Amino acid sequence: MGFLSLGCGRRGMLTVGALVLSILGSLLLLNLPGRWLDLAAPFTWTHEEATPESATPISTGPPRQLRLAHLAALGADSWHKQGLRGDKIKVAILDSSFRGYRDFQANGLPADLGLRSFRMDRNLEARDSQHGLLCAEVVHAIAPGAELLLANWEPDRPESFLDAVRWARSQGAKVISCSLIMPSWSDGEGGGPIHGALEKLVGTGDAYGDLLFFASAGNIAQRHWAGSFRPDDQHLHQWVQGKTGNTLRPWGKDRVAVELYGKIAAEYELTVIDRQAGMTVGQAVLRPSSGKKKGESCCAGVRYLPRVDRTYEVRVRQLSSRPGQRHDKFHLVVLGGFLEHSRAGGSIPFPGDGACVQAVGAVDANGRRLFYSACGPNSKRLKPDFVAPVPFPSEFRERAFAGTSAAAPQAAALAALMWSRNPGWTASKVRNTMQLCARDLGPAGHDWETGFGAVHLP
Repeated sequence: MGFLSLGCGRRGMLTVGALVLSILGSLLLLNLPGRWLDLAAPFTWTHEEATPESATPISTGPPRQLRLAHLAALGADSWHKQGLRGDKIKVAILDSSFRGYRDFQANGLPADLGLRSFRMDRNLEARDSQHGLLCAEVVHAIAPGAELLLANWEPDRPESFLDAVRWARSQGAKVISCSLIMPSWSDGEGGGPIHGALEKLVGTGDAYGDLLFFASAGNIAQRHWAGSFRPDDQHLHQWVQGKTGNTLRPWGKDRVAVELYGKIAAEYELTVIDRQAGMTVGQAVLRPSSGKKKGESCCAGVRYLPRVDRTYEVRVRQLSSRPGQRHDKFHLVVLGGFLEHSRAGGSIPFPGDGACVQAVGAVDANGRRLFYSACGPNSKRLKPDFVAPVPFPSEFRERAFAGTSAAAPQAAALAALMWSRNPGWTASKVRNTMQLCARDLGPAGHDWETGFGAVHLP
C-alpha cells in the first residue's frame, strides 16, 4: 500500500481542502479496476523477459569451446568455414534494455551498432539488465557478418513498440528478433488491433521487402490457464471441478502481475486474495470490447507487492451474460509467480501468437521441450513455429543464456545466414526453407510443443 503522510511543521502542514482532495484521489485510485494497491505506482501493462534466470546454469567449461559445439549443433560452423556469415543482412533486436552495450562493441558485438530508443526518456540503458545484449550476442555469434540494430520502447505503450518495428524496417532490417512477451497485448489467439498493425508493418512474407519476425514463445507454460468459463452456482469459475480458487505462489518480493484477457462477450471480475489475511489485494473487471475495432481484444490486470510469507488465490467471477450465451474462452497468466492449476496448451503470448511472427520455443540438448516453454495451439497459424536448444554459452557473463529468450535470436541469426546466401529470396521462402531444414522432434510433422522442429541449417 502507498501511505499518505502529513507533515508536522508549518511548511509541511496540509490544508483541509488539500487533505480532502488527497483522500478523494486515493479512494478513486483504489476503485479503478486493475490498479496497483500501491497508490504511488501508475497502472501499466507489463512485459517480461523470457529468461528464467533462477534456473540458468553456470557454464561448466570454457565458453568459447562450448559455443563452438553449440554452433556445430545448429549447422552454422560449416557455413562459417565457407565464408557465409550473414553479410549485408540487418537484424534488429527489440528489447527492454541494453545496459553496458558500449563495453561490448568490437568485443562480442559489432563495432558499429544502429541504436534507437522509443522510450519517453530515450534511454537504451533504462533498466539494469543485460537481456538485450545477450540476445544481440547470440545473433552476432551465429551471424557475425550481419549488421545489428538495437531498439527499446516504452513498456506500457504499444504504439512505441510499433514505432520500433517501423524504424527497424526503415533502416533496412530484414530480420527482427524480440525476446520480450506482452501477454495482454493480444486476445491470446493471435488477434487484436496491435497484431493487425504489426502485420501491416511486417507483411505476409510474400512481397520483396517483407520482414521475418522471430519472437520467444515465452516461459509461461506453468503460469498460464486457458479454456472456457465453467461457473459454479455462485458464478465463480471452476479451475478444476469444485475448486474456484487458483493458488498463486510469488517468486519473491517483486511485484506480481495477474492478467486476464480474451475475446469475450460477458463481463468478468478478476480478484486476487491474500489467503492468510483473508483480504482482497486487488480486483479488475474484464469487459467486452467496444466493437469499434475489428478483432479488438479485452484485458484486465491486477498488480500487487507480495509478501514472501503469504500465498494468494486467484478467482474469476462472471458479472453479466445474455440468456443462451455460450461460455466464453479466456486466458489468464501470472508474471512473477506460479499457478497451481495451469494449462500449457495455447500459452504462447504476444507477439509470438501472431500469424506474421515466428514463435520459437526452447528444448534441451536432447531435444526435449523444457517445462516452461509455452505451447500452441492458439493462432490461425501453427504454433510454435520452431524450437532451439538452450542454454546458449555466453562470453558476457558466467551464466549461460537460457529460456526461450535465448531461442528466438538463434532462429533469427540462422535466417540471416540463409538470407545472406540467397539474397533474392522472399521472407516466405526463407521461412519455408527453415521449416524443411528443421530437425523434427516428437510426433512426425508439426506438433504443439516443438513446432516444425529444432532450427538447423542444411
